[in-house]
Amino acid sequence: MPTELPRRTFIAATGGVVAGSSLLAAGPAAAAEVAADGTSSQVSLTVNGIRRTVTVDNRTSLLDLLREHFALTGTKKGCDAGACGACTVLVDGQRVNGCLTLAVRLGGTEVTTIEGLARGEDLHPLQEAFIEQDAFQCGFCTPGQIMSGVGCIREGHTGSPAEIREWMSGNICRCGCYVKIVKAVQQTAHGK
Repeated sequence: MPTELPRRTFIAATGGVVAGSSLLAAGPAAAAEVAADGTSSQVSLTVNGIRRTVTVDNRTSLLDLLREHFALTGTKKGCDAGACGACTVLVDGQRVNGCLTLAVRLGGTEVTTIEGLARGEDLHPLQEAFIEQDAFQCGFCTPGQIMSGVGCIREGHTGSPAEIREWMSGNICRCGCYVKIVKAVQQTAHGK
């Protein structure tokens, strides 16, 4: 007969619901150390090459961890519901929406934000392409677009403009710079 856990204990122990099958598959190694009160946990992860350990409320999203605890405000809070892509970052090289990802589920992972792409004064090739293609207007969505574009390139989904549009469709640009964004991703992917 299976042991029944109270709902609160189960949620605290598992970190709640996580979006993205790769994070669900992470298993116990990704679990954070839950505090005695069950409402907070200590999580250790690498952000932009720097190992960090922090105690957070179990309900804290990766987006809020980055912005409020680590002062990495390049990752934007848009819809806070996973619909706009403004909070896109890379977790172990895969694109995730920071607003939908619980921080306590990321123990032992490597997170890359827009601040972690450049190497000193040398911009990432996609950042350079965004400038060359004038692929932004207001700039609010730009960090999420660039992070999604980097993921799209790494995943090999850049065979055509249509394929790029499809694989970046979760990132909204309210200014309508889609044509230039696709050109920037294509330029970077194909070294043009």
